[in-house]
Amino acid sequence: MKAALIEEHGNLNKLKIGEVNKPKLKSNEILIKTKFVALNHIDIFIIKGWSGLNLTLPHVIGSDGSGIVNEIGSEVTSLKVGDKVTINPGLSCGKCVVCLSGKQNLCKKFSILGEHQWGTFAEFFKIQEINAIKIPNSFRLDLAAAAPLTFLTAWRMLTTQANLKKGEEIFIHGAGGGVSTAAIQIAKYLGAKVITSTSTKEKVKNARDLGADHVVNYIEDPDYSLHVYTEITKKQGVDVVIDSVGKDTFQKSIRLLKQGGRLIIPGATTGPISEIDLRQIFWKQVKIIGSTMSNQKEFREVMELIFNGKLKPIIDKVFPLEKVVEAEQYLNAHKQFGKVLLEI
Repeated sequence: MKAALIEEHGNLNKLKIGEVNKPKLKSNEILIKTKFVALNHIDIFIIKGWSGLNLTLPHVIGSDGSGIVNEIGSEVTSLKVGDKVTINPGLSCGKCVVCLSGKQNLCKKFSILGEHQWGTFAEFFKIQEINAIKIPNSFRLDLAAAAPLTFLTAWRMLTTQANLKKGEEIFIHGAGGGVSTAAIQIAKYLGAKVITSTSTKEKVKNARDLGADHVVNYIEDPDYSLHVYTEITKKQGVDVVIDSVGKDTFQKSIRLLKQGGRLIIPGATTGPISEIDLRQIFWKQVKIIGSTMSNQKEFREVMELIFNGKLKPIIDKVFPLEKVVEAEQYLNAHKQFGKVLLEI
């Protein structure tokens, strides 16, 4: 089968289209004929590689995907050949005490599809039955591919981790990213006031169209956090900040919080190491909370809202599989507003 793969780590040009064998199923797995897949920044991190990442090469990347069930394992009972499905890309052992208590994303063996197991950027991919969800026949397969990783991440961090309440104020860095476009919608669904940042006039308009109450352009105003704090919140600060940017924004995030505010960290796209003024943390008595992916319950909760039209994945651009390098470069340049997809 045709797939986007790496044979060695390095820059994005190490990603190529090649032929690999179709995955063989275990008894609890399904084989999906891929229709659409979505790009995520983890693709780029895997291509580059990191200390401790020991992959058997060649390796097929990709975490999100949708398609048609092509084959099922002998123990699969909830799905059948021909079903339209999308997936939860978070993989766990399913057997440990943590998994059995419903905290799959805290399992010691937790990983993301495409990280250690072959991913979705191929004509076929496999996954455990428990990680697949049947989608309504009328629901578009491109939207089904664009939704999972970003929406399950945003749903967990706003509900379970931040416990965002109606009437609270939230600041979301980088409105154009997939997680941010999901978080803006979810925050409005929960009844919060949304302030966000982005880099172009077009993205400012897009963020407002999504429901953001205030949007600042961090290119035109590099000290936007001061403007948000003094002018928009009248020196009160916000209740919650979502910061997946990392090194470049962490100190600004602390500044933006009110007394007792919550900073949620779901990622660090600009780097994991940041200097911080510890006085801002203890003086304000803020809470810094990490958030990674979701458990199966949270995944199904947010997908139900998406299937019912309460939330909608935003698709920026769709590339053919053969232009996967161009698509990843487009993502890496932060040109998108929403999700970048490949059509298989």
